[in-house]
Amino acid sequence: MHAAPELTPRPHRIRQLAYADLPRVLAIERRAFPTPWSLAMFVLELSKPSGICLAAIDGAELGGYLICARYDQAYHLMNIAVDPDRRRRGIARALLDAMIERAGADANFTLEVRVSNAAAITLYESYGFRSVGTRRRYYQDTGEDALIMWRALGTPWETA
Repeated sequence: MHAAPELTPRPHRIRQLAYADLPRVLAIERRAFPTPWSLAMFVLELSKPSGICLAAIDGAELGGYLICARYDQAYHLMNIAVDPDRRRRGIARALLDAMIERAGADANFTLEVRVSNAAAITLYESYGFRSVGTRRRYYQDTGEDALIMWRALGTPWETA
């Protein structure tokens, strides 16, 4: 018997997300989430100059994206998605690395994540995010709670 080959992270090119990326973003969004963002939501976030909106190019096409809004005291990671066929290749990590690099290693970040999304919670914890509470029935599609996570000023984070 042969063992299945391991999926090893490959280098990904990270660049600014562009309006021209939105058809592919919407296709990934629909496959990745039960309640996808609308085109208008993406356009609004891309129009904000203070936000961090990133595209991960995997091979020759967009494999994932990240939307992070800038508020007074912190950045809010609003949306991060990887094409389901391209998961476990390091794309989410590459996007998070680039987000932190652009914001500054000492920037504060917050996010909400489904309490059932153990893989995402583990990933965020590896970047120094910690749970600070719960938003009850946050997700309208299922009524599921959201875990509120923060990465506070100066928290060490790992990339491995």
